[in-house]
Amino acid sequence: MKGYTSRDVAKVLGLTVAQVRGFARDGFLTPGRGPRGELLFSFQDLVILRTAKGLVAARIPTRRIRRALRRLRAQLPRGRSLAELRIGAEGDRIVVSDGVTTWSPESGQMQIDFAVSDLASRAAPMARRAAKAARRVEEDLSAEDWYELGLELEVAAPSEARDAYRRALELDAHHADARVNLGRLLHEQGLVEEAERHYRLALREHPEHATAAFNLGIALEDLNRPTDAIEAYRAALGVDPRLADAHYNVARLYEKAGKKAAALRHLSSYKRLTAEP
Repeated sequence: MKGYTSRDVAKVLGLTVAQVRGFARDGFLTPGRGPRGELLFSFQDLVILRTAKGLVAARIPTRRIRRALRRLRAQLPRGRSLAELRIGAEGDRIVVSDGVTTWSPESGQMQIDFAVSDLASRAAPMARRAAKAARRVEEDLSAEDWYELGLELEVAAPSEARDAYRRALELDAHHADARVNLGRLLHEQGLVEEAERHYRLALREHPEHATAAFNLGIALEDLNRPTDAIEAYRAALGVDPRLADAHYNVARLYEKAGKKAAALRHLSSYKRLTAEP
């Protein structure tokens, strides 16, 4: 369900079509193919290309650009919105900030510093176009197709993304990732109790879904249920002990509850996991 053509990408990023295709050949992007064989890019591809453009403009050597883009691709979250991210770079050192991690360059010479939300605003008309195209052929789309479309729409058209996730669940009520992402968008809309319901349904289907458990913890915090939130975060960590944000949130809740030793233990894990390599 990738929907940005080479011409779309060139227009959004201020590149030539030849440059877009050249970056695609380097292997850092994951373009699909349209019905006529044309390259089609995802929004994640746009973020990587925007970063590459900044590094090229800063005259960073090609070998270091490739290394930096490999790191960036590994850091970008899959299965959740990129809208809150900020990309920073100093040389070939790239930091993806999500509101918890802080981008703090070691010098004043930053080659890149941009908010993904700004990129999303420019891409929004194209994302809505993709949604309209999907509705024209919706009888041919699977639950996974609607889920992938939802991922593409989140940053630029969240209401369209909610509709896509709901359509995915109509076709497959067991699609846990679609349910988790729909829950998160409802949560962001202020419908926290409805979001909690979706997270719990996802966990009923897939008890090992760390993201569902983590998001449930956030919802329970917002519902002023800290004890239940700790339980949810601990469940997430039971599945994925390297979930740094869960350690951070549990540490904060334990600190408020006066459980200093437990708070320090999780804070230590958080610092270890987020330390520079």
